[in-house]
Amino acid sequence: MSLPLKPPIEPQLARSKPALPVGDQWVYEPKYDGFRAIAFVDDGDCMIQSRSGKPLSRYFPELSFAPGRYVLDGEIVIDGNEDEQDFGALQQRIHPAQSRISMLAEQTPARYVAFDLLASGDEVLLQRPLAERRAALEALVADPITVTPLTRKPEEAERWLLRGEGVVAKDCEAPYRPGQRTGMVKVKRLRTIDAVVAGYRPGKEDGTVGSLILGLYDDAGKLHVVGHSSGLRASEKRALVEKLAPYETGHRGHGDPSRWKNEKDLEWIELRPELVVEVTFDHASGGRIRHGTRILRWRDDKPPQECRLEQMRM
Repeated sequence: MSLPLKPPIEPQLARSKPALPVGDQWVYEPKYDGFRAIAFVDDGDCMIQSRSGKPLSRYFPELSFAPGRYVLDGEIVIDGNEDEQDFGALQQRIHPAQSRISMLAEQTPARYVAFDLLASGDEVLLQRPLAERRAALEALVADPITVTPLTRKPEEAERWLLRGEGVVAKDCEAPYRPGQRTGMVKVKRLRTIDAVVAGYRPGKEDGTVGSLILGLYDDAGKLHVVGHSSGLRASEKRALVEKLAPYETGHRGHGDPSRWKNEKDLEWIELRPELVVEVTFDHASGGRIRHGTRILRWRDDKPPQECRLEQMRM
């Protein structure tokens, strides 16, 4: 490749904040639930780099880019329901078998969403302000690549905090700083559900609770495990053993297979579905909460049967 920027390049990162920054210099984009990817395009030759610098091109053969010489920063996504992305389907694309990659490329095609232009022709644009890079990006990018929506009005960005993954706010006067958390702020969508405590996973220390196993009912009355809690304080971990003991059924369950945890780590103790907690979370995919939740309160006033799967679609 004869591009002025060579892989790998660290992407510019965002700093987490609880609320959107406000001011004339800020612009807002939706946050995506995908793979951050930098695309190096040199006419017919294209190399896609992951956030960590590894090549991604072989896993997404369906992605194509308009002719030209440029470097894009963006995200690879697979569309799910409504405004959400299917991160679970995206994870399945990282597979050693080319035959499976080809099959999934047809069944669950990915797309590339561009949100920055790092180089065009022989010019490196990193030092130019975002407003100029954005204008050049919009002039350059063509189908099948799309440019992320952008607004200068925080009230318009609020809709992305109600559906989707959240908002990324960017300083339109800032240059692009590879690997640095500057000039960008991310505000995650915070979601709340009431869930049944279906069981608990023992803690690493004897006589403690490591996490709660959370479930929701479908329309047929079947309880589905959708995730687990996290962030329990040390005092809570010991107190919960006594609180949960009367609800134990004597059965043990197992979590989904994991390359990082052994069988013992995945084992959990089943409880009668009589306890309800209100929890917050920010990521869900395929009907499951991807990251651990935070417990807000115990809901003694909430019947377990009212904890429905439809909450995950709100």
